[in-house]
Amino acid sequence: MEIIRYTEEWKEEWDKFVLESNNGTMFHMQKFLDYHEPGKFKFDHLIFLDKGNIIALLPGSIIDGMFESPIGASYGSIVTKDITFSKAMEIVEALIDYGKKNGIKEFMLTAAPMIYEEYPNQSLDYAMLWQGFSYKLHYISSAIKLDPQRDIIERFSPTIRRNVRKTFRDFKLRVEANDNYEEFYPILLENKARHGVKPTHSLRDLRRLKELLPDYLKLFMVYDGENPIGGSLMFYPNKNVALCFYNMLKYEFAHLKPIQRVMYEVVKDATERGYKYVDIGVSQDTKADNPMTPSMSLIEFKEKFDAKAIMRNTLYIKL
Repeated sequence: MEIIRYTEEWKEEWDKFVLESNNGTMFHMQKFLDYHEPGKFKFDHLIFLDKGNIIALLPGSIIDGMFESPIGASYGSIVTKDITFSKAMEIVEALIDYGKKNGIKEFMLTAAPMIYEEYPNQSLDYAMLWQGFSYKLHYISSAIKLDPQRDIIERFSPTIRRNVRKTFRDFKLRVEANDNYEEFYPILLENKARHGVKPTHSLRDLRRLKELLPDYLKLFMVYDGENPIGGSLMFYPNKNVALCFYNMLKYEFAHLKPIQRVMYEVVKDATERGYKYVDIGVSQDTKADNPMTPSMSLIEFKEKFDAKAIMRNTLYIKL
């Protein structure tokens, strides 16, 4: 097995491998990473070859001697097909050897949660831990396991059920899937400003992502009559999981419960399209000193939609 640096001529094969992999997501694809403006990041992606064939991929970047993955994305780490444990051991051994020979001092790798895997397989995790990696960080996330045989509203808490049904009965509230990012983005900016942060993406970024990966994004806008009052921007990272990347509302319309209604719509849509989970994202207290500090109120809100806790883990090694 050998490891080589990614170059542009591998782009088509790289993305094809991700699509056919067991644990890859849109965030691992070169087509996704292309949304960044040229020069924003210096990437050092790695390709693992076994007898000339791709056996694994690792997107990322070397910064001050540390190889970090992901860079410019939500999820990273090593992408493979449904490999055996012995092959996982070979991949990790090759990575460590490559790092030592190329002046890499540390690896920091954050994979997608296990629900993104087509076949649950923790061979890579164990192989990494056995060969010297350790857990550096954990984030708590929440996901709804979809079931087409169950009534969606009945899965929600009694309060959520009442509020969603009320939006059908009493208000002019409607949810529309469209590409009106110009309507959505001011709501996103306002929401983030309330917490003293800026969105991960600019309006230009969102337009660019929709252009590059039209089937991987879907915007659900909530309207009170003709007035946009909220929305949910969904990413579809792979065929298993629909990801709520942004759930936003105009707070002066919070009494109309637009987020509760749009959550019903995105869960319904994902269920009908055959996804296995809806990932509602991490729930950390961003104002706490410890980045692992859970946001109890956010977690409890997500649990009202029958979401369960999943973890996003970061593995680290110092060579």
